[in-house]
Amino acid sequence: MKIVISPAKSLDFSQTLDFDEFSSIQFEKESQLLIDKLKKLSKKQLSELMKLSPKLTDLNYERYEEWQLPFTIKNSKPAGAVFTGEVYKGLDLSSLSKENLKKAQESLRILSGLYGILKPLDLIQPYRLEMGTKLNYNAKIKNLYQFWDTKITNQLNKELREDDGILVNLASNEYFKVIKQKNIEGEIITCNFKENKNGVYKIIMMYAKNARGKMSRYIIENNLKTKEELMTFDLDGYVFNPKLSSDNDFIFTRN
Repeated sequence: MKIVISPAKSLDFSQTLDFDEFSSIQFEKESQLLIDKLKKLSKKQLSELMKLSPKLTDLNYERYEEWQLPFTIKNSKPAGAVFTGEVYKGLDLSSLSKENLKKAQESLRILSGLYGILKPLDLIQPYRLEMGTKLNYNAKIKNLYQFWDTKITNQLNKELREDDGILVNLASNEYFKVIKQKNIEGEIITCNFKENKNGVYKIIMMYAKNARGKMSRYIIENNLKTKEELMTFDLDGYVFNPKLSSDNDFIFTRN
């Protein structure tokens, strides 16, 4: 079972994971190409492209200037440690045992505008590049979806063929769109989390993001293998709602 989640805008590079060996990014060449393109942008162009404040513009301009290969434990940190935000609060990778960190490394994948796809123990450097950014790479490639094209999908298919063929989507729509769903060689299960508001179930994004992280952790810790086992998720008062769910869209609700 493979899990895909989104990254977070906020990063904390003072954090790391208690592990002995870290891994390398899959798409080093592609990431370097994107950085080379971003380095050519002026601060004004960068601000307009990403709709950043002056402070964030300066920060990310410096990040691109300082980004360099190779990544080492001295200039980089593991991806699973540095992303913050609600998904990663729910996931809380730093509190996993080493055995479960190994399981996370095998099953959890983080989609990224700059890095394409990441494992939790992949070393990365600070960046900001959301998947929906309309980065005009060249005359034919006008955005990151076109830049990544089938690369991420092909990598996932390779991993799914070596696994049980189930892909659990816990990513946002912005990021999951980079995957060519019709080309996935397996079964996609999308999980959503809704709150009861005056008798109507609605997605409250802050809660939903946290639940995506907790669901990811639940899969890892319980070594889930089947779609039926996903239905047993019951943390924070959520329960599987069969009336609102379908074969490939699982809805979990709480009152």
